Amino acid sequence: MSHKIRTILFLLGFLIIPFLSLCQYSGQVIINVTYADLNQKLKAEKETGNTKNIALARAELGYFCQKTGVYTEALDQFNKAIILLEKKGPDTLYVNLINRLGAIHMELKNYESAIIHFDKCIREAKKIEAHTAIALAKSNLGACYEKEGDYDKALDYQKESLKLYLKLDDIDGVSLVNENIGSIYEDLEDFGLARSYFETALKYHTTPDKAQANILNNLGDVYRKTGEFERGLHFTQQSLHIAQQINDAEELASAHKDLSKTYHFIGNEDRAYQELLTFLEIDELNKARYRANQASALQVIYDTKEKETKIKELLHEGEIDDAQKYVLVCALVALAVIGFVWFLFLRRKRKEGQKLASYEKRILEVELENKKTGEANLQKEVHLKNSALSRYSLHLAQKNKMLSDLSQTLRNSLVRSNVDLKRKLNTVIKEIDFNLSQEHEWDEFMAFFNEIHPEYIELLNTKALCSLSPAELRLSVLLRLNLSSKEIAAILRLTPDSVRVSRYRLRKKLPIGAKEELSTFLTGF
Repeated sequence: MSHKIRTILFLLGFLIIPFLSLCQYSGQVIINVTYADLNQKLKAEKETGNTKNIALARAELGYFCQKTGVYTEALDQFNKAIILLEKKGPDTLYVNLINRLGAIHMELKNYESAIIHFDKCIREAKKIEAHTAIALAKSNLGACYEKEGDYDKALDYQKESLKLYLKLDDIDGVSLVNENIGSIYEDLEDFGLARSYFETALKYHTTPDKAQANILNNLGDVYRKTGEFERGLHFTQQSLHIAQQINDAEELASAHKDLSKTYHFIGNEDRAYQELLTFLEIDELNKARYRANQASALQVIYDTKEKETKIKELLHEGEIDDAQKYVLVCALVALAVIGFVWFLFLRRKRKEGQKLASYEKRILEVELENKKTGEANLQKEVHLKNSALSRYSLHLAQKNKMLSDLSQTLRNSLVRSNVDLKRKLNTVIKEIDFNLSQEHEWDEFMAFFNEIHPEYIELLNTKALCSLSPAELRLSVLLRLNLSSKEIAAILRLTPDSVRVSRYRLRKKLPIGAKEELSTFLTGF
């Protein structure tokens, strides 16, 4: 095989690799072009030998890698840029890069290293009076201590940052720090202060973007946690609207998740389940997109470095030997294996997502069943109390009837001629009549009735066409228990005819239809 043919095959092999990557990931074209441009710019700056420009080019490469989630490469580029800048002393780019290093360590949950970098950023920024960098570093320090659960330090640093941003008149910074402070108070369950800071953050941030959507979502979360579900629903729906407007998938997922929680607390379980399914679908797509972008960026970086290495070897040696062809084949096979493993991984994650959705559905169904069971138990308890109340009413009727009969019998005995007997019997009759006139048993009865039907008297007075007398209220209470006129007459010590007249008068004072039963009307509320 000639040298030219081998060279052409080698170059075609390096063209096939990015083409396969393009087929697998839809976002690869933009990533490929961006990284290629930035890498080309770095190579051009290296040729000029300008240290500051080389550091800036490395910083831009680091920004790209940080954005795509390739943190190892981002850390490498930032550190190399910092080493170049240290030779000429600190400047704005230098302190910002240290801040970026701390932010990456914080993202990786390596909070100790993050705190070290943020402290260093503050020290170096003070030397050049870079107040904006100091404010950002203090805010980041507050975020680190919040993650570690040291809320006192977190609040101290956030408030120091807020003072700096206010002094600098940096509206975005003021909004960001207010939101961070609100988040700390929310963790401390001081929802009043949390809501106040979130509202301040929203006041300073009026642009419909990701930050505003996040603030609105936080406000909705606080209102939901304090039981103000309608207000919480309003803010979460606003967040959803903005997320849809700016097409931000992460905020969309967050809004649907919070909507599911709010509808669950409101009692709209069907809507809560729909919002939960929507969240799971969007979240799975977000994770898949993030993994695809990260893998794509890694592949582009790998391919670029691999191509540069191979081209250097080709120019140095003048031809490709058998070992290089073997490496190329291994790379292609490795990519195929990685692709297959990635496919299996995605399929497994999709099944796990489906299982999670199924578990969530089961949980909601169990909660709904428990709620129904509780309602049935409450109905049973009310029925038992109504039965007890009716038995208590019958007891009163029987007691009053017995006392009335006994009183009448004693009166009949007064016709006897024994004077002492008459005097004693008169005393007994007075005691019986006195007991019959006592109201304490009726008061006990009403207290028992109000426990079972706490709003009955109030609702009856609201519906009445005019004011009801105490006697009419008593009659309505006994009718509410479905007692007969005879039973009511015994309890109230009236004749059945008097009860019928009282029923007629009570009916006149209530908005009852001509064909509607009085007892049916009274048991309807």
